[in-house]
Amino acid sequence: MPVTLKDVANRAGVSTSAVSRTFTDGASVSEKMRLKVEAAAEDLGYSPNALASSLTTGRTKLIGLVSNNFHNPIFLQVFDLLTRKLQDRGLRPLLLNLTGETDAKTAVRMLQQYSVDGAIVSSSTLPPEFSKAFRDAGVPVVNSFGRFSTAPDVHVVGVDNSECGRLAARELLRRGYKNVAFMGGPERATSTQDRHRGFLQELAKHPEIEHSESFATAYSFDAGRAEMQRRIAQGDMPEAFFCGDDVLSIGALSALADAGLRVPDDIGIIGFNDMEMAGWENINLTTISQPIDRILQSSVDLMVSMLDDPTSPPEVRLFPCQLVERGTLRPAPDQT
Repeated sequence: MPVTLKDVANRAGVSTSAVSRTFTDGASVSEKMRLKVEAAAEDLGYSPNALASSLTTGRTKLIGLVSNNFHNPIFLQVFDLLTRKLQDRGLRPLLLNLTGETDAKTAVRMLQQYSVDGAIVSSSTLPPEFSKAFRDAGVPVVNSFGRFSTAPDVHVVGVDNSECGRLAARELLRRGYKNVAFMGGPERATSTQDRHRGFLQELAKHPEIEHSESFATAYSFDAGRAEMQRRIAQGDMPEAFFCGDDVLSIGALSALADAGLRVPDDIGIIGFNDMEMAGWENINLTTISQPIDRILQSSVDLMVSMLDDPTSPPEVRLFPCQLVERGTLRPAPDQT
């Protein structure tokens, strides 16, 4: 039979209410009493029932993790880090898959069924209205990898995607490419729009550089491969591509290899994210890294802060990106 709260009370020689207070955050209990109860609980192998505790405190400690692109391996890394960081703070993750979902109110209802204490929207493709819908429903929310705004409706943590686009363009120019292209994910995705905008802003300073753009249907290997196959069949290929995501880049590399085109000798590729797979020897992708660990740690810190003080005003926390040099771009003149 499972050990009960009453068993712990009998072992410690205290009341059941004293045991309950010991395992209730913020409840009043003396240090002597707490030590006695904890020792009895350890002797018996007792663990507090989180669901029962939520009835007393009104807090479930459940945090909804909301995303919509499970075809992209980067989110395996994101969810691994995010779940561990929440658990380290005594919170419990609840994963919500919004792939194909377009109604923000439906997403809110799905999480409210579980009485979550908060939500972390981990997506760069869901529109800002999704995060705002949680806020409007009274659910504390943080948008990880969200869109930069000078007047955010909710907490936003991520990178300046426009600046990342400018960084990619500068890197291609530094290596002497004269004809470049942007291959983004879905056009509706704010991350695609911002990376494309920054890329074009930097190229506008160099009118002699030829450039073009195209967009894959999703941030996925298959979509990146299909879009590169279309570009190859169309002809008039550029010298180098900035692919707005690593998984798109890897799909593009597959299509180029099938067409007999060598990277970086014939075509250069620079990706975005620096997911683990990008560093594999058979891929060796030059890419732009965003500091995922720092973004997620900051997201969890903000969530904990909101649970303590729901009235805290929304803020934006941006972290810098940096180039990760590998083998899919030709060297710059100063590197030869």
